[in-house]
Amino acid sequence: MSSEAVDTGPEPREDWRDRVLSDPDLILDDRDLMRALIAANDRQMGGNIVDMRGIAMERLEHRLDRLEDTHRAVIAAAYENLAGTNQIHRAILTLMDQTDFTSFLKCLAGDIALGLRVDRVRLVLESVEASETEAPQVQKLEDVLTVVSPGFVESYITGGRAVPLRQVTLRQVTEADARVFGDAAQWINSEAVLQLDLGERRLPGLLVLGAEDPHQFRPSQGTDLLTFFAGVFERQMRRWLG
Repeated sequence: MSSEAVDTGPEPREDWRDRVLSDPDLILDDRDLMRALIAANDRQMGGNIVDMRGIAMERLEHRLDRLEDTHRAVIAAAYENLAGTNQIHRAILTLMDQTDFTSFLKCLAGDIALGLRVDRVRLVLESVEASETEAPQVQKLEDVLTVVSPGFVESYITGGRAVPLRQVTLRQVTEADARVFGDAAQWINSEAVLQLDLGERRLPGLLVLGAEDPHQFRPSQGTDLLTFFAGVFERQMRRWLG
């Protein structure tokens, strides 16, 4: 009985060679494979020859790595900024939904604190009726509203230093002020202080956001979104007070 030669196809090496010749990107897009080829080429050239092309490629690789890291950082920052914008927008809509002043204040400790992902929200208002040691009683709002004597707002923002008053101050704190946060002061480690202009012939106020996380509010962070939120909040306050 006769037998016919079995066609086993092209040799693996020849098949690989044909694939590379037809599609060189198979190698060019594989960084590890390119490094192996360059290293093999360097060994053939010997140690006494400077391969300028290899040096240039290595520098380009480092530059590409830095560009990829920058690209990832930009994308992460963009997503973080978008998330922050959405938080502020939802908080503003919540404020605008309130139908009376009491519910407006109470939502600060509930939906607003939850939406902004902070542990405490306190509204601080100056009053001529308040003194350094005593403030007028505000029934059922002690967990949201703090009434202080005139001059407290400026002192709290500046810490008694001769520095410009900014509408938004972000900082880490080692000892939070109990006059603002009450019993929660012992575990507040960072805060955002929003200065409020409540209109003509009215004393200023503060909206203070407190966080247990010491890195949630830092001086190096941007304040554009919180500045916008403070502007909307103070306008809502003027409407209620008027």
